[in-house]
Amino acid sequence: MNPDELAPLLEVLRQGVPIVLLDDPKREGEADLIFHAKYMTPENVMLMRKEAGGLVCMATDEEQARKLGVPFMSDLLRESRHSALKRMALDRSPYGDQSAFSIWINHRQTFTGITDNDRSATIMKFEELVRADGKEMAERFSKEFYSPGHMPLLIGRGLTHRKGHTELCLALAKRAGLSPVMSMCEMLGNNGRAMPWNQVRALAQQKGWIVVEGPELVRVLQGGK
Repeated sequence: MNPDELAPLLEVLRQGVPIVLLDDPKREGEADLIFHAKYMTPENVMLMRKEAGGLVCMATDEEQARKLGVPFMSDLLRESRHSALKRMALDRSPYGDQSAFSIWINHRQTFTGITDNDRSATIMKFEELVRADGKEMAERFSKEFYSPGHMPLLIGRGLTHRKGHTELCLALAKRAGLSPVMSMCEMLGNNGRAMPWNQVRALAQQKGWIVVEGPELVRVLQGGK
């Protein structure tokens, strides 16, 4: 990937078209289907569920997480008064990274929280809250959402600290001039494993989706380093 190819990629993201992001084979080695959160309609939640099949997540950056008063789940567990929960706190994943997971939330207007309509509402309402910004974000967040819920919230650690799907998605959103809230879902195969990349590419070609390799995207976003 060269820097000139970034502009059309960002335009696709602004238009609400999904992008397939391939992780570094030395990390997870998985493909994620990604959207900007403001386009996560019930139809697109269903698309992720059916065409990708993994965990539908949403991500924001550390700056927004601080404004909202939301910690990493691993930190929350370490601070627990329950010794068993403290012992469960993940230090490093099997592929070497710290976890991006935070809490799981639902918007208070949802019912069970798991339907396509409910998950769409939670994602899009969260994006609206982050986009609005302001001094009362944390208060609004606690009033408008509750936990535990059905939408896992991830917090990006920044590309200088972590180079996962979470950080790459958020870096793309920033370059595209969009709010720092992205949605993603792992693409799974029919053999109990991640979808093989040849199948990922074939599906993307069939659907007309752009496929981007994570390491190449990191290089371009970091100025060719």
